[in-house]
Amino acid sequence: MDPVIIVGAGPVGLALALALARQDVPAVVLDEGPGKEEQRPARTVVLREDTTALVERLTGVPLAREGAHWAAWRSVRRKQVMREITFGDIETSPLHIAQHVLTGALREAVAAERLVQLVVDSRLDGVEQEASGVTAHTRGPSGTYWRGSFLVGCDGPRSTVRKLQDIRFPGRTAVERHAVATLRTELPWPGQALLHRMPPWRTSSPSAGEITARPLPDDVWRLDWLLPPGKDLVTPELLLGRVRETLAGWSGGSAPAYELLDTGVHTVHHRLARRWRVGRVFLAGDAAHLLGALGTQGLDEGLRDADNLAWKLALAWHHGPHEALLDSYQAERRGIVAARLRAADQVLPLLRGGGGLRAYVPGSGRGHDALLTDGHLGRGALGAPGAYDHSPLAPRHLEAEVPVGTAPGAAVADVRVTAEDGSFVRLRERLGRGALLVVLIAPGTGVWERKHWVTAGIMPRLAAAVAALPHRAELLVAESYPGAAPHTVLLVRPDGHLVTALGGVRPADLYAAAEATLGGPAKEEATAGSAAT
Repeated sequence: MDPVIIVGAGPVGLALALALARQDVPAVVLDEGPGKEEQRPARTVVLREDTTALVERLTGVPLAREGAHWAAWRSVRRKQVMREITFGDIETSPLHIAQHVLTGALREAVAAERLVQLVVDSRLDGVEQEASGVTAHTRGPSGTYWRGSFLVGCDGPRSTVRKLQDIRFPGRTAVERHAVATLRTELPWPGQALLHRMPPWRTSSPSAGEITARPLPDDVWRLDWLLPPGKDLVTPELLLGRVRETLAGWSGGSAPAYELLDTGVHTVHHRLARRWRVGRVFLAGDAAHLLGALGTQGLDEGLRDADNLAWKLALAWHHGPHEALLDSYQAERRGIVAARLRAADQVLPLLRGGGGLRAYVPGSGRGHDALLTDGHLGRGALGAPGAYDHSPLAPRHLEAEVPVGTAPGAAVADVRVTAEDGSFVRLRERLGRGALLVVLIAPGTGVWERKHWVTAGIMPRLAAAVAALPHRAELLVAESYPGAAPHTVLLVRPDGHLVTALGGVRPADLYAAAEATLGGPAKEEATAGSAAT
């Protein structure tokens, strides 16, 4: 079977290649560049808890030592603290990391992975597909023809793959612009992220006075100034003036000593590809969507694209294309990103509308800060990871379904479980291996060796039901799960989203749910798929 061709060697393309390799699927990554990531301290990313865990699983690198978890988040308006959140558990705070550090960790993991071939200086200029596979042509020193089973365009906003497939990319340009500076200095709130709106030293307009400060390791900070609408040139003199003015304002006097490491202008666009699948060709990451206003992070969604697509491509690679399963990638991921873009577009006029009546509405400032906090911290409609509650893969009419603390379609909680070999692991450690996960909630099992309870009670019946499922599944046991009663059985997708929770061992319902998760009963279908029409 031919490998999966991945066009683009950014974080999303590299993560997808590693995720496929963990499921024994080979991949060829076509890198247009020379294979080295440019070190730009002003290009940083914020990863939420789930995407941090995903990258750590793929690379084996604890990212906390490479980036900075925020100790707290503060939102200030003029001189008043509007909102302050302290993170008691480091796992719940976002991770701020330089993008070249993140990409470097992924590249090192790819270099050590025998199932992934990274080809540099290879620019795609042609794609042809037929029922049995895809042929890609590249030009450059490594220019040649590549044969693949599927092809995924992870090649950024100007995606060649998207253009070759004639996929429209509508949306809005420059919905926000920020001047950016990364510098080493000491601020009055070490380790804490800050959103400062309408600081007292900048009173000309609300849009000219929003500043974000986010810490990095070694006393390094990234500062973002929201720029007023328009295309005014950001000169070095203007940016240095902003740096000195801001540092002096925060320090209550003269600016502290600082070392300027990098500067830039970050422009946020909002765009969404019309289609994410054309036959055996898929889009992911910035090739499929652009977002990032109000503190949201586009890379977060790109990594979730890779996680969602990897297990579906792996199943098709090993067992043959199942069109309903492959089509679900677009339905699930495009639906989530579209909802996030709609939420941002609805909120933007409210937050960026300037003065007028809104400026005099009691409590409006506090409400605005709450909305911005949601975006920056990964909460609410602006920032929370989406749930696949309306997925075409969701099972219907399960008589034994019971509610738990996680809604169907949402990401499961990372509880401690007992694996089949008797070891204690976190549930997230078992994700991304291509198997469905069946989790039995059985209080008290944690204090006994597995051999004492694996043949007792309902375990033999559940083990038999798991063995009979239409796809490989791993049986895990947890002492507890939020909102779950004893003997609840959870079915979890390979990407960590809950399929259903059943009250007890119900083999027929468990089988039906697993079959739905795989796209329904397997059929003889045309490889081109309904998404190609």
